[in-house]
Formats: sequence, structure tokens, C-alpha cells
Amino acid sequence: QVQLVESGGGLVQPGGSLRLSCAASGSIFSVYEMYWYRQAPGKRELVASVSGAGTTNYADSVKGRFTISRDNAKNTVYLQMNNLKPEDTAIYYCKHEMGYWGQGTQVTVSS
Repeated sequence: QVQLVESGGGLVQPGGSLRLSCAASGSIFSVYEMYWYRQAPGKRELVASVSGAGTTNYADSVKGRFTISRDNAKNTVYLQMNNLKPEDTAIYYCKHEMGYWGQGTQVTVSS
């Protein structure tokens, strides 16, 4: 069993920044790929991923603005989000390669 707990969401103005965190417990964290997804009404999108070796991938919609990273010593994956836009508004979830999901954290970008 793997538990994932996200934090760091909130309300931010367009152009602002947030950093999301996802703390994992219950498995050997470092070898597994981790993902950030987001869910807006009617749409789920894979935002970014990071492999155990640190290889990253991003959706075209966030390239150059978002950065995914991981700290294996802390069993935590991060999503640094800069230059946020209203269309980034969604519930953000982290996902473990084994198929476990966190509870989600709301990000709202609005003036």
C-alpha cells in the first residue's frame, strides 16, 4: 500500500507561482516513476512525469513554465509552477507508477 499526500495548492493571480508537493510513504520511492495530473471539468491531463533516474517529461501546455523534481531522501515529488494562467485552474493529483493516487489539491488562477 502506498499513501500519497499532496499540498501547496491555493488561489494565485495570473502570472504568479505555486509549488506543489507530494509526499509518499509505504514503498521504495526512488525507483518508481511519479506523475502529476490535473483534472478540470471534463478534462484530465498528464502534466509532467519524472522517472526514478530523474528523466522528466511535460505536457506542451506547461513546457517552460512548470518544473517537476523529486527528492528521494524525503520521498517527495514537487511541481514548481510559474507564470500561471487561468487555464491552469484544476485539481492537481500526484500518481505513483504502481497506480496509487493522492487526494488532490486545488489550484485556482484568477484575478
